[in-house]
Amino acid sequence: EYGMFMQYNEKHWFNYKSEDIREFELLGTVLGVAIYNGIILDLHFPLFVYKKLCGLKPTLEDLAEIYPEVVRGLKQLLGYNGSNLEEDMDINFQLTLNYLGGTETIDLKPGGGDIMVTKDNREEYVTLYVKTLLEDLVSTQFNAFQKAFVDVCDGKSLKLFEPEELQLLICGSPVLDFYELEKATSYDNGYDKNSETIKHFWEVVHELSEADKRKLLFFATGSDRSPIGGLGKLAFVITRPGGDTDRLPTSHTCFNHLLLPDYGSKKKARATFKKSNHKFNWFWDVVNFFFGVSNVNPS
Repeated sequence: EYGMFMQYNEKHWFNYKSEDIREFELLGTVLGVAIYNGIILDLHFPLFVYKKLCGLKPTLEDLAEIYPEVVRGLKQLLGYNGSNLEEDMDINFQLTLNYLGGTETIDLKPGGGDIMVTKDNREEYVTLYVKTLLEDLVSTQFNAFQKAFVDVCDGKSLKLFEPEELQLLICGSPVLDFYELEKATSYDNGYDKNSETIKHFWEVVHELSEADKRKLLFFATGSDRSPIGGLGKLAFVITRPGGDTDRLPTSHTCFNHLLLPDYGSKKKARATFKKSNHKFNWFWDVVNFFFGVSNVNPS
């Protein structure tokens, strides 16, 4: 009903209203299996998700990944040097969430509506604010996700990773070198690196913008990022599915396998490659659909 995730600043965070607990368990299992099989996933989680998976507590700086305006306000509170914080800011131990056109007020501690924030307790207020948003509200959803993930990946082994390393292992690197990918690519069913269509293909690829290169990589592999070690470590295969045709290329993303028809001329090949690349955009819409994104903002 509510969707599994909230979206803010292009990051996905767990929706505290979601009741799709089995889906969160499934997602945790998928992440674990992806690591086991060396599969790169197109995820847009903030870094503190990986910190939590590594057993670390999120901080005020982590909150800035999804709510930068809120963090700026909290830092102003911590840096307040006036003489009467209660009158100047009029804040109590509550937070208000704007959700799907409505609002919900949550106590940060029992009786929070009757407790004013002062210079003496403002650090406690900020600590509870972060804890409530990033831990307490989503504990049911995140715990289901984490338990399933740890069931696949030995919990002890996770302690060997820094959060940034775990994120890189799951999501890959944003640094893309398509010349390395060209060197590492294998060919099948009649193609080799000297085939005319293959030469035309790589010429067009190297002419693409960075954004279009990412779309192409996503179309062919299911991710727009490279594995650890770069694109030269990707087991990428281009297959000849048949002779000259007007059909666009297709792919088997699970196997990093691009099916590239053997177009009869360089002009036709170039036009078809660029036409197909513009059609990759719909994949992004599909991803957002399956994420079931909602928007939530605290105030």
